[in-house]
Amino acid sequence: MSTNYKAPVDDYVFLLHDVIAPTAPHALGGMARDDTRQVLQQAAHFFEKVWAPLDGPGDEEGCHFDNGAVRTPSGYLAGYAALCEAGWNRVSVPEESGGAGLPEGIDQAVREFSASACNSLGLYAILTAGAHATVRRTGEPWMLEHVVPAMVEGRWAGTMCLTEPHCGTDLRLMKTRAVSQPDGSWRLSGTKIFISGGDQDLTENVIHLVLAKVPGEDGRIRDDLSTVRLFLVPKRVVDPDSGTLGGSNGVVVAGIEHKMGLKGSATCALSFEHALAYPLRESNQPGSTQRKSSAGMSGMFDMMNSARLVTGLQALSSASRAYGHAANYARERLAGRAAKAEDRTGGTADPIVVHPDVRRLLLKQASFLEAARALALHVTALLDEPDEALRANRNAIGSLLTPVIKAFFSDRSFESANDAMQLMGGHGYIRDNGVEQLVRDCRIFQLYEGANGVQALDLVLRKLPAGGGRALAGFLDMVDATAWEAAQREPLRAHADALRQAAQDIRACGKWLADPSRSPYDAGAASSDFLAMMGIVASAWMWLRMSDVALGLLPDAENGTFLRRKLELARFWFARELPLVPVLRQRVETGAACLMALPADQF
Repeated sequence: MSTNYKAPVDDYVFLLHDVIAPTAPHALGGMARDDTRQVLQQAAHFFEKVWAPLDGPGDEEGCHFDNGAVRTPSGYLAGYAALCEAGWNRVSVPEESGGAGLPEGIDQAVREFSASACNSLGLYAILTAGAHATVRRTGEPWMLEHVVPAMVEGRWAGTMCLTEPHCGTDLRLMKTRAVSQPDGSWRLSGTKIFISGGDQDLTENVIHLVLAKVPGEDGRIRDDLSTVRLFLVPKRVVDPDSGTLGGSNGVVVAGIEHKMGLKGSATCALSFEHALAYPLRESNQPGSTQRKSSAGMSGMFDMMNSARLVTGLQALSSASRAYGHAANYARERLAGRAAKAEDRTGGTADPIVVHPDVRRLLLKQASFLEAARALALHVTALLDEPDEALRANRNAIGSLLTPVIKAFFSDRSFESANDAMQLMGGHGYIRDNGVEQLVRDCRIFQLYEGANGVQALDLVLRKLPAGGGRALAGFLDMVDATAWEAAQREPLRAHADALRQAAQDIRACGKWLADPSRSPYDAGAASSDFLAMMGIVASAWMWLRMSDVALGLLPDAENGTFLRRKLELARFWFARELPLVPVLRQRVETGAACLMALPADQF
């Protein structure tokens, strides 16, 4: 039974050139189809051959913590060095910063390939990319000259440090402080936990982006966000004039966590002991403005929003590899006979792929994964809109869908990985065949970068009312426009009508949530179901777009198998997933009464 990883090159070429680029040409930056395929084939070969073999052994070995330092699993150091040498860690970084300057759509494909091949190892590079992007937007000139190039090359790594032992989501409760010194420098002290990549043996330095509070004139730390700032804190001292590395900077690794999954990624507790820190400036990212009380952490907000999108993609990546295992198993495993005699093979048993319930599990996985891949590309294109006349509206829609990408993707990816295990039965449950690890790895993404319940609250309490509901209206206008266009093709008319009705259900829920007479608890009670509605409808939107394109390409296609497969996956989503929307609407409109009636002491 094959468990090798196969990167979805054909899918990305189709999505980028046929689905996304016609309405968002900047997603490809003028790249020709052959060039896209060549780049992605090279990336696929690297991650399939170099990184994928490291995944299972890295999970078995895990990270080591000895004498205050972290050692990654065997093979990680060579694998990371090979990544940096080949340049796959800097695909979309601007050329002036040392990168290849390729479009973000290509970068998404490469990130998925890397995460599917070895998600634990990929985290070190992904976190570094997010960190140096933040420094490029908020750093001082000396950081752009010395810090960013070292991070882009892969000689230095990066992290983001938010969580503390006593607080996670509620950053008002942070105790880490940064104090200005008489010589104009800053010193930072405090403890941060759950820091992915907080230490490792892959790079010569680690650049920590740390949230800390600046004490008031009375020396006190206040429980609000008004004094929060983002600081750059290197593991080893960096000379701002020359970029030369010095000794330790008072960043002490207190230990590493023993985790359920992603065992090759070192999750550290860090103690900052009077560490030299450098304040970062306000972000210059379009649309990054925050409420005044938290303006000092705008750079971290940018990094967190980017990390939400990446987290959704990482979850999808683990689930995609699990699906590959399950599909191979279903084609090869023999058990029972097909219900129709004409579908039976000549042997004593048939491959289990002939059985309807096995197909249900496979179609459920594949239809989610391929719609999610398309939606992630589309949201990235919305957030990167270069046309000033369109930017504000499209950025708002992209921002609206960001918590959906993170939460819906990670919820469904964990479910998909479990479906892969279910299909494989005992062979999925044991460690030998890889799926058991992928289920464990996939679980964390529902918790990373703000747990999914927090993402749902962000959607209904902040994203929906922003701009008077303009983003939701814009999203649904896009959905309706796609439905109207697809309805011109008779084979897609029923899909288009169903999508329009589902969009109406979302509009109705949006109005219900905006009603000022609602109980203060109603938004929280409805938020997770509303986010699920958004994810299902956004995925159906992508399937309708892909179906419209596929039908248009079929008459001239040399081999229509790929396109006909898309149409069948869309058929499954509209038949089995979209009908859940009115049920979710009913749950949304039930309100909070049944959740809040039971006294707290009876739980």
